[in-house]
Amino acid sequence: MRRLFTIALLLSCVVIVGFVPAAAQLPAPAQKPAPATTMRRTLIGLDEDLQALAARVGSSVVTIEVSGLTTVQDPNTRQSAYIAREQSVGSGIVVDPSGYILTNAHVVEHATSVSVLVFRHRNPQSGVIGDSERFAAKVLGRDSLSDLALLKVEATDLPALELADSDQVHVGQICLAFGSPLGLENTVTLGVISSTQRQLNATVPLVYLQTDAAINPGNSGGPLVDIEGKVIGMNTMIASQSGGSEGVGFSVPSNTIGHVYDQLRKYGHVRRGSLGIVAREINPALAGGLGLPQQSGVILEDVVPNSSADHSGLHPGDIVLSVDGKSYQDPRALSVLLFQKRIGDIASFKVQRGAHALTVNVPVTEREGDPESILDPTQSAGNIVQKLGIVGLKVTESVAQLIPATRIPGGILVTALTAGGNASLWGLQPGDVIHFLNRVPLDSLETLRKTLAAIKPGDPVVFSIERAGQLNYIAFNNPE
Repeated sequence: MRRLFTIALLLSCVVIVGFVPAAAQLPAPAQKPAPATTMRRTLIGLDEDLQALAARVGSSVVTIEVSGLTTVQDPNTRQSAYIAREQSVGSGIVVDPSGYILTNAHVVEHATSVSVLVFRHRNPQSGVIGDSERFAAKVLGRDSLSDLALLKVEATDLPALELADSDQVHVGQICLAFGSPLGLENTVTLGVISSTQRQLNATVPLVYLQTDAAINPGNSGGPLVDIEGKVIGMNTMIASQSGGSEGVGFSVPSNTIGHVYDQLRKYGHVRRGSLGIVAREINPALAGGLGLPQQSGVILEDVVPNSSADHSGLHPGDIVLSVDGKSYQDPRALSVLLFQKRIGDIASFKVQRGAHALTVNVPVTEREGDPESILDPTQSAGNIVQKLGIVGLKVTESVAQLIPATRIPGGILVTALTAGGNASLWGLQPGDVIHFLNRVPLDSLETLRKTLAAIKPGDPVVFSIERAGQLNYIAFNNPE
């Protein structure tokens, strides 16, 4: 909804009337322009800089148009009974001149086709876009946890933006949000950083930059930039009671973007790291009961046997004084740091153990049981079931040793989801093992593909799956 705000300027004039004979009246002296003050010169300079910044950054911000499927609720039962086609618009950031573009994963979540509109130039006065080009885009990878996705278009010499160090962003810093809110291409809004460490879900090790720059539906995937035009975040969500901007927007920090981008480009998914520790916050009751020397901070509640932390020498009961030279009072902040670590990185722990302070270097290892880590990325193309939208792997004896024990042997392990399919729409998740499709036992990917191909539009589809040791049915009518 567009709201029009009218600002009324009330001008009041004070006229002093003198009783002077007409012959005696003298012509008023010519008014000289007031000299430019330092403040005025500063504001003019800022205005010119912002105009130049908007023109430069705007050409690296793309509009993403998505066609796909979605569920529609039955108004009588309040259940998702229908599947309908939808079209939506989001934004994206050119991060490589050869056609690599980042956006939010939710923008392309149910996509069957994705196109990207690139704007080469922008009129600095009217804001009109010129030299636009449309490209078909391929989704190279999605990461639902961070809500990031990587697209590729066949283009060259695209103007790309540079990622800044989001750890250097501070509260009160000026920022600009770019995107296509409500489908209005290449819109820019101005604001400040309201918070740099906003954790919206205590169970998820992600923090966001909070800003009051106006963000609306369609801004998703667009950049939040500093006054140098470097990307400090990706506009992702808003907190709103009206559905529009209320000055509370959230962006994925650029350091998280860079970490995920590298892995999506290399592997098509994110390989999660692990140390093998369980940390908790120290409180007065815990300190008193255990006789700890401090009543706040972080203590290791457990160290997983045979984990990297165990092999490196960390013990349950160790008090964490610092990690990589930085102290932590909250285990959630510590989990955010470790979430951003890459496999092979070293986390340097300084811990208090009894009367001794120790330094323990712990390498980050790949998380066991992660379905995405089981499949060799170089062989993933042959494991894609395009119609369903999954990357699958036959559960052999060797694969079974890498995943939690299943109640039914064999089946197809869902290692990842891809764009262009309906897997997430129907409820399939990475880690699911599909045992049957309409009573047909699935002993290979080829069997799955042939069985899917034989199902006619409107016919029932029933998957028998196993998830975390529980057997479930996924049932629907084939919409194609």
